[in-house]
Amino acid sequence: MQSKKLSGPKPGVPSQKFLDIAEIREDTVIMKDGTLRAVLLISSINFALKSVDEQNAIVQAYMEFLNSLDFPIQIVIQSRKMNIDNYLNDLEKHEKELQNDLLKRQINNYRQYIKQLIELGDIMQKRFFVVVPWNPSTDKQKGFFTRFGEILSPVAAVRLSEERFQKQKFNLSLRVNQIISGLSSMSLNGVQLDTQSLIELFYTVYNPELFQTQKMVNVADLQLEAG
Repeated sequence: MQSKKLSGPKPGVPSQKFLDIAEIREDTVIMKDGTLRAVLLISSINFALKSVDEQNAIVQAYMEFLNSLDFPIQIVIQSRKMNIDNYLNDLEKHEKELQNDLLKRQINNYRQYIKQLIELGDIMQKRFFVVVPWNPSTDKQKGFFTRFGEILSPVAAVRLSEERFQKQKFNLSLRVNQIISGLSSMSLNGVQLDTQSLIELFYTVYNPELFQTQKMVNVADLQLEAG
């Protein structure tokens, strides 16, 4: 027998096992049920500053946009405390390069002021996302038994062949283009997140406190656990 002290704590179950995400591949999120997701980062507009006519036009365009969709979408608003570490680091670097003492003091005072303003004001940064889904089981070109088999064994369906994955990714991209085109009618710009951006997004969602102290490395340097 072995005492608890000698045995030590047993490693817990990886948090990845509790996520619905099976894989992030080629700018696409593959879920454990075999469905795909694309995530778009959307710009914003200040609706309150628009004139009444402009507001009515935006609302009308939004209604037409929703009515044009024959598939569901998810709109996500992410609020995070504003992080300007890179900006402050650039200021500090520029401060050290200056030879003029007066300018160095001014930059130092400005840097401290901005830092205190962010901390005391608790300024939040909002980002807007649209999640676009694709469900292979709704593909009418597939046979009944193919769709039925994927429903019975969704995990096996995740292991897509390259040809099938590219076909499903193409169908998803058609929806992505439709969303981007529809949003442009409201003067909103949308861009699809790439693989690195998707990993960083989910990293900040599931590790909001850790993200402030431990930044994500490049996806090329990651060693992911095999499923």
